[in-house]
Amino acid sequence: MNTTVGIRLHAGDVIEVDIEGDSATALVLLATHEFVILDPCDGRTPIVIRAEDLGPVRVFHDDL
Repeated sequence: MNTTVGIRLHAGDVIEVDIEGDSATALVLLATHEFVILDPCDGRTPIVIRAEDLGPVRVFHDDL
């Protein structure tokens, strides 16, 4: 797992991010330099967030 601020996210990335004060796993559905659409993977509706407001993101990588 890689902890990075200001990382370039891509569709299909699995990340851990703070949503509404809680740490949550989310799937990146779409990412541009301005906005990111996340599926929180917990039954909630996908959310749209400005990339600059995303905060610290922990990206899961398969380092095989």
